[in-house]
Amino acid sequence: MTGYGRGECAQHGIKITIEVSSVNRKQSEISIALPRDLEVLEAQMRDEINRRIARGRLTVRVCAQAAKSGEAKVSLDFELAKLYAKELKRLGKELKLPDAVTLDMLFKAPGVLQMSEETADAEELWPAVSKALKMALDQLLKMRECEGNHLAKDLKQRITLMRQSVSKVQRRAPEVATRYRDQLIERIKAAGIQVPGLDDERLVKEVFYFADRTDITEELTRLQSHFSQFDDCLKSADPVGRTLDFLAQEMNREVNTLGSKANDTDISREVVIMKTELEKFREQAQNVE
Repeated sequence: MTGYGRGECAQHGIKITIEVSSVNRKQSEISIALPRDLEVLEAQMRDEINRRIARGRLTVRVCAQAAKSGEAKVSLDFELAKLYAKELKRLGKELKLPDAVTLDMLFKAPGVLQMSEETADAEELWPAVSKALKMALDQLLKMRECEGNHLAKDLKQRITLMRQSVSKVQRRAPEVATRYRDQLIERIKAAGIQVPGLDDERLVKEVFYFADRTDITEELTRLQSHFSQFDDCLKSADPVGRTLDFLAQEMNREVNTLGSKANDTDISREVVIMKTELEKFREQAQNVE
């Protein structure tokens, strides 16, 4: 599920800003970008996120800066500057170049001039980081909840259409064996063979075997059970994305079996409808927390 959240909190003169964004993903994947001084807090942040987010690709960006201006400090590494000056003079002598070592050259040398901000210990800043993270996650989850409500409506619509098809199949199924018997009798007549009575043992056995091969009672019962489990998911306050994935997989199994057993055009038509709606259901379910 998609969403975005931002949180800020200041402590010990340091302002912590955290941005969290998420996109759809079947599993959970968390990427956290932290300032070097706060990298030790990554494990704690992951624990906080995992307690509230079960699915999706999350990107977390953490920024730490002085809460007030004028707290930056400039420092000079005199020993390093002396070493640069000495080596530059030696290089000029070796290359027979004029001795032109200037302050500007030394200031530009790596590490000589350093600007830093007062920073607190990472663990001391954890309360601020935790508070900013909570604010960002609250906003993110609010957006995801709004999206989830729309997804729930769509999933309910798919299940409703599948339920309608299952009801039609249930009404049609008892007529299939009778239709097969009548067609069999018509073929016997067309072949010029004496038509047996309806209680003829051979005819009864053939119709019985056909009815047994094409019986779809178990599949229809299991589909109804899966629909009821979906209703339970709608009432749950816990993450149900993986449960919906499982239900989609099991419903697909039952619908495929219906299609292979169906020996009736009306039932086959409803199976096609169920497969179409189930594919839409499966795709949407992957976006659910």
